Amino acid sequence: MSIDATDFDEYLQFANELADAAAAAILPHFRAGGGAENKSAHGFDPVTAADRGAERAMRALIQARYPHHAILGEEEGGQAGTGLTWVLDPIDGTKAFLLGLPLWGTLIALNDGTRPVLGLMNQPFTRERFVGTAHCAWNGGHVLHTRACAQPADAHVMCTSPDIFDPAQRATFDAVAARARLLRYGGDCYAYCMLASGHVDAVIEAGLKPWDVQALVPIIEGAGGIVTTWDGGDVQHGGTVLACGDARLHAQLVTALGGS
Repeated sequence: MSIDATDFDEYLQFANELADAAAAAILPHFRAGGGAENKSAHGFDPVTAADRGAERAMRALIQARYPHHAILGEEEGGQAGTGLTWVLDPIDGTKAFLLGLPLWGTLIALNDGTRPVLGLMNQPFTRERFVGTAHCAWNGGHVLHTRACAQPADAHVMCTSPDIFDPAQRATFDAVAARARLLRYGGDCYAYCMLASGHVDAVIEAGLKPWDVQALVPIIEGAGGIVTTWDGGDVQHGGTVLACGDARLHAQLVTALGGS
């Protein structure tokens, strides 16, 4: 579904309203000592009252303003609609949230039926809001640009955790990471925004869901970067993720990772 410029501006403003509503639901819980439920029978996949409250607040606004739009959210699943889909992750980085670390954010994407065309990551505690379209990305009044980095040996690489990989993926990742200048774990969505800001050169992950990545695609691409699956494919549905600030680095890492 094509979106004209007037409608796009309206959706951008609305995405900011969604971010504000999510922040109002989340911030009273941050560093407040609240607990979490475990959503997984295998390992620890936490969900908090802040996650649930923020998604419900955003869904209520969408249903009131655009009742015909579809919604896909981490906590409450999918709601059918026509044309456009809002893709929501109320807190990407819930484990960091539980530890009091500000390396989490609310992810909001608008997908036109073909790809995410608008992405927003809001970190209300640090008062940072990263926004991206196909042509531009910004944080507040600052336009974002990825940095030049053509070689793995010069790269600053991030990954949320090595535990996200299966054994074959872990071996492949370790071989790539061993060639990097700097490897750092942690970050969740914040790492991708640091890539768009020119501080990180590559983020390599696996096991992501659509709501984990769709909002980040326009931010990275709007800043001049590239984000795909490990084999260079469409990343919007999740799975393996390779984000790079420089297309030359991306090409080399696709070659190194694509067989897994």
